[in-house]
Amino acid sequence: MKEMLQKILAQNRCWIKYGKVANYIPALAKAEPKHLGISIMNIKGQAVTVGDCCVKFTMQSISKPLALIQALLDSGPVEVFRKVGMEPTGDPFNSIVKLETLKPSKPLNPMINAGAITTTSLIKGKDSIERIERLLKLVRTMAGNKNIGINREMYMSEKETADRNRAMAYFMRDTGVLEGDVEEVLDAYFMQCAIEVSCSDIAAIALCLANRGLTIDGREIVPGDIVRVVTTFMVTCGMYNASGEFAIKAGIPAKSGVSGGIMAVVPGKMGIGVYSPALDERGNSIAGVHVLEDLSAWLDLSIF
Repeated sequence: MKEMLQKILAQNRCWIKYGKVANYIPALAKAEPKHLGISIMNIKGQAVTVGDCCVKFTMQSISKPLALIQALLDSGPVEVFRKVGMEPTGDPFNSIVKLETLKPSKPLNPMINAGAITTTSLIKGKDSIERIERLLKLVRTMAGNKNIGINREMYMSEKETADRNRAMAYFMRDTGVLEGDVEEVLDAYFMQCAIEVSCSDIAAIALCLANRGLTIDGREIVPGDIVRVVTTFMVTCGMYNASGEFAIKAGIPAKSGVSGGIMAVVPGKMGIGVYSPALDERGNSIAGVHVLEDLSAWLDLSIF
């Protein structure tokens, strides 16, 4: 397995030069574009890591499926999907246009920014600290790493450059989708995006989803019905407006983030974490996407 992963990384490293590190959040612009790493953990808990797997990065949108899990646990599916839809958008992840043009006016799914802000608001807690602590507990448990925390520099950078997210949040409060203190909800969302992980952490979280919400020793962390909902969203909406193409070419549930990470789930088999911060025009890791497509082809991983 390790030799195969080394070959896949080597043959896809060339894609890095066609991507660019995200710079609309200043702290993201500090990433080294040449980094490329992958970690795989199988259903028996055996892990293989290749490349720059020790590099820490922030979850960004990879946190969205996990926030959805916590919101479903805390508020239940009826309340969550009263406020957030279930359909792909075909628009960029930070688009605001359909919030106003669609009726009822609610985010189309939990994997875009507007939807994720709404699901974060449905995590229980009297303030942003309580909300994020609940989410951090889930992330740490799924990853098996109690040391996972928030990158303070990234959190502040997110907070200081969030005009579009603020615009969406206040619009949603005006339409009744978002309730409570908007700035408090946004604060929790910015901290959520700034949760710092490695490829190995992401692979372990993905493995929990691949194992129907169970740990290696059979302890349930996430109910199976919630895993089904979340991994379905990852297939239909997880790779921004490239989700359909990725489903055809790789065929596995995945969620990307603009820090360059991708979390991929192979149900019943393995969890995968990939990191490479050079992004394509749709905000996905350009080398990471090609690595996952090749890995899926080599191992026949597609669920379709």
